[in-house]
Amino acid sequence: MNQKIRHLLDIIIVLIQKDLKVRYKNTLLGYLWSVGHPLAFATVFYVAFKVVIQIQVNDYVPFLISALFPWQWFNNSLSAAPLVFIANTSIIKKVNFPRNMLPFTLVLQDMVHFIFSIPVVILFLFLYRKTPGLNWFYGIPVLLVIQFLVTYGLTLIVASTNLFFRDVERLTTIALMLLFYCTPVIYPESMVPENFRFLLNLNPLAHMMVNWRNLFLYGKVDLVSLGISLGYAMIVYSIGHFAYKKLSWRFAEVL
Repeated sequence: MNQKIRHLLDIIIVLIQKDLKVRYKNTLLGYLWSVGHPLAFATVFYVAFKVVIQIQVNDYVPFLISALFPWQWFNNSLSAAPLVFIANTSIIKKVNFPRNMLPFTLVLQDMVHFIFSIPVVILFLFLYRKTPGLNWFYGIPVLLVIQFLVTYGLTLIVASTNLFFRDVERLTTIALMLLFYCTPVIYPESMVPENFRFLLNLNPLAHMMVNWRNLFLYGKVDLVSLGISLGYAMIVYSIGHFAYKKLSWRFAEVL
């Protein structure tokens, strides 16, 4: 058992190293792009919503990045998901290993990037005279696990189905754009009209992003909202695992 776990860990490390070399090949700033990208988006949204539209939200900069950073993790993983098997065709054909390790390491490395971006969130909190709370010590690990399960489950679905229906790649791009604006990332959930607020409960990311924001800004974790997020995480992961198991035996036919 220990040998099997060690073997899987070695595979994960090798795959992460390969992905990092490909991602930051011939770049001067390297890892800083993973922080700079969401900060650039935050600047655009700040100008659009705070300066132009003048949205009535206090301390809009920390409000924005506290949900935009975890969203960027989700978005990066799902954007790369359609090609995760296709881009590693040579490895799949030459090396015998669990194929689901490819989307697993994809989500894992994006999670690590997000963790390394948390000091940037802390910096903005201090600039706006806010401080991290003790709830961070259990809130962050719990939310990391929940978001990992949701993202990994969806990544398995997208990566597996895209091998058979290549339209999934384009549909994923459209779905991510729609999901972003349907999730309270750049606006508070209180701005959603009362008649449509029930739709937030149908969005597997809504409660999770609100929990990230409340944790970062106020040091609070709503247990009911957290329970809903965990429920969605288990459902999405189960569906993703089922889809992968049903389709993985046919991967060799289409790769």
